Amino acid sequence: MKKYFIAAIFLMAVSSSYACSICGCGGGNLYMGLFPNFKSKFFGLRHNYSEYHTSLLNNPDQYSHNFYNTVEVWSGFNIGRRWQVLAFLPYHYNIQNDDDMGRTTKSGLGDITLIANYKLFATPFSSHVPGNVSHELWIGGGFKLPTGAFKVDANDSTTTLADINSQIGTGSLDLFLNARHTMEVNNFGINNSVNFKIALANNQGYKYGNKLTVNSIAYYKINSKAVTLMPNTGLSYEKTAGNSLNGSKIILSDGLSTGSYETGGSVLGLIGGLEVNINKISIGANIQTPLSQDFAKGQTKLTIKGMVHITLAL
Repeated sequence: MKKYFIAAIFLMAVSSSYACSICGCGGGNLYMGLFPNFKSKFFGLRHNYSEYHTSLLNNPDQYSHNFYNTVEVWSGFNIGRRWQVLAFLPYHYNIQNDDDMGRTTKSGLGDITLIANYKLFATPFSSHVPGNVSHELWIGGGFKLPTGAFKVDANDSTTTLADINSQIGTGSLDLFLNARHTMEVNNFGINNSVNFKIALANNQGYKYGNKLTVNSIAYYKINSKAVTLMPNTGLSYEKTAGNSLNGSKIILSDGLSTGSYETGGSVLGLIGGLEVNINKISIGANIQTPLSQDFAKGQTKLTIKGMVHITLAL
């Protein structure tokens, strides 16, 4: 029976590009999701989906409805008993429908992410405590490489935030830090994880906001011969800082009759999913729906997120 972890999403995200027209959600986020505790190595294919809707408060006829798709190859391998290396190769296909331009699309290779994790401690099932209890703690970090296209002039006064956020890549080398703790009691488990993206400025001086993702997810394993079902549910919190250009925060007044706001925002979401493990093959999916959110003074709304994958663990 394989053991699973709930890891940060991420965040998020692997790289899921949020590009709503006025909120300033950063691209190139890391989503690690649910993955197997592989003995030697694993590889698989995932599809991440998210949907946003934006309309201006002072003119609801100006709107944008955006769909973001990421098809991603992900892989990992263990080095000894303590280290694991993960790699994520995303391909983005984004669709935007708005009142001005109608339907537009953009696609291409995204920013590749490399992560190294260290197992700080692992306590196996013990007969000295009631029930079968185990704990495991991983910490690590890595890099997001600027392999995706960033094809706008950030210093041009005619460039809009929508132009910036619709880019396939960020043009920057970003850093990731993460930690996750998993506890299992018999077939019940709970995972708490934290992921933090440290965004750096690209060669044009543009910097997407740093992003914090915190997850707490519970799961239960239902074993039947060679098949293990694992329904899971939990909460996810994401906080994205504002974007900046040449060291100065980007301040916007779009859609407001008075006042202004920084880009970025936060969202608290409910997660529900199911994993199916058949021998060495894992098939899974989850849906995330927002419970509360704050983007662009309420003008931008996350509608839904989703993920499906198929993974072979060896």
